[in-house]
Amino acid sequence: MSEDVARGVAGDDTTHGPSGEPARDGAGEWGAATGSGWQWARSEDWQPPTELNTEVPHPARMYDYYLGGKDNFEADRRAAEAAITAYPALPLLARTNRAFLGRAVTFAAGLGIRQFLDIGTGIPAVGSTTEVAHRVAPDARVVYVDNDPIVATHARALLAGHRAGHTTVMQADLRDPAAILGDPGLKQAIDLAEPVALMLVAVLHFVRDEEGVDEIVATLRDALAPGSALILSHGSPDFVPQEMADAGARVYSRASAPLVLRERARVESFFGDFAQAEPGLVQLPLWRADQDGLPEGWQQVSAYAGVAVKA
Repeated sequence: MSEDVARGVAGDDTTHGPSGEPARDGAGEWGAATGSGWQWARSEDWQPPTELNTEVPHPARMYDYYLGGKDNFEADRRAAEAAITAYPALPLLARTNRAFLGRAVTFAAGLGIRQFLDIGTGIPAVGSTTEVAHRVAPDARVVYVDNDPIVATHARALLAGHRAGHTTVMQADLRDPAAILGDPGLKQAIDLAEPVALMLVAVLHFVRDEEGVDEIVATLRDALAPGSALILSHGSPDFVPQEMADAGARVYSRASAPLVLRERARVESFFGDFAQAEPGLVQLPLWRADQDGLPEGWQQVSAYAGVAVKA
């Protein structure tokens, strides 16, 4: 796992350091974690980390391409087009996944949850967790975690655009959940003794079984207080011909993370003993679809989605 190299915390009109003190010059600044501790600099002075590799496709940037975004590179676009050739419904899957995220965040906020931990967030875009959460609950706190350095590039716009509540951006890897949970930035932003919406949206299918995916999810679940929710979506081979699923997986085998499609029972196991909210674990577009309606071709979306609550 890479060390945290970038975090931003915005709240009201002041950006705060890790111990709560105002950052130099207040709003419009953000912090970079270094070996010598926290240093604060103007956001316009920020430069992308040197470890950003634009030659290897990254799932977060490929996903951005599916959504019609511009924050991707030639290698990402080539891989994304190859994936679309193998599975033409990929852009539809990305859009319906973003719609599910919005409905699930709204549902969690309706339960009274005001803390959202979004791991594997990708590049923030329209309909992001922050946008939805702050629309429903202006006092909500959101922590984004992603292992792609380019996500930190967008922290400035994220911090400038959401003054209500707080948003934190961390660079870290899902494969090291203990480091995420023990991070000072996370501890400042989220009180794990209170309910949290843990969001693992379209991310677990990039973690192999042999990397300890079950233990990773269990560690995160166990850290949550009663009343917390697990929001999860996951790619599956259950709704497409096997050869199509295999072709898509081959494309991602050349990216920085694999694609591990899992069947329904396997996906359901990630919820542990959490109680499923209605309608349970269902095909992605169907989760509370009455709120948005079903898009044309939704039957081709080969993924599951669900939300469950910790008793």
